[in-house]
Amino acid sequence: MSIDRLTLNERCVLFVLMAEARELTNAELHEAAGIKLDGRNRRHLNDLDLVASTMVNRAFLHELTDRGAVWCAEELSRERPDKSGSAGGALYSVLAGLRRHLDDTGQSLADVFRPDVAGQVEAAYLELTSGRGIAIRLTHLRERLNELPRGEIDRALELLSRREDVHIRAESDQRTLTDRDHTDALVLGGTARHLLAIEVSR
Repeated sequence: MSIDRLTLNERCVLFVLMAEARELTNAELHEAAGIKLDGRNRRHLNDLDLVASTMVNRAFLHELTDRGAVWCAEELSRERPDKSGSAGGALYSVLAGLRRHLDDTGQSLADVFRPDVAGQVEAAYLELTSGRGIAIRLTHLRERLNELPRGEIDRALELLSRREDVHIRAESDQRTLTDRDHTDALVLGGTARHLLAIEVSR
């Protein structure tokens, strides 16, 4: 099967990876769009160099390649594939509208689709606390998200701090802080903050 004969599922995977702008496991693909990339479809997209799949902790992590990003950009201007059904028709109608928006604004796909860093911060917090809503050191959070630039994490934390259920505060017992805690602190309102807590819905 050539690059021009991708299945609708394969096309959807490419567009989801484009929209999420980050690596995704099959579980995350399913949560985001109800699809997975495995078996023959995964091998096909890997062989075409549209998606890179890396085994991490017994699960594949999928990432859109540069060639995959080019394919997505070019696909915005193409007609919907034959036999793609109403779902495919709707998808390609939206893509055509996106193409018009990019042309009108001079933007690129990278300008529109950026990683949801705030969502990744919240997900990492939930993993670290097992959903208990307790306070954790920002040092531990940054270690979990060590693949993300510090500036992006800081901006995400600042955005989250505007929510009533998110609390980013200073450690009351400053003697317990390590040099790393001081380095990893987030300054809000002129005060260094070391702890993050997100309330759990009851």
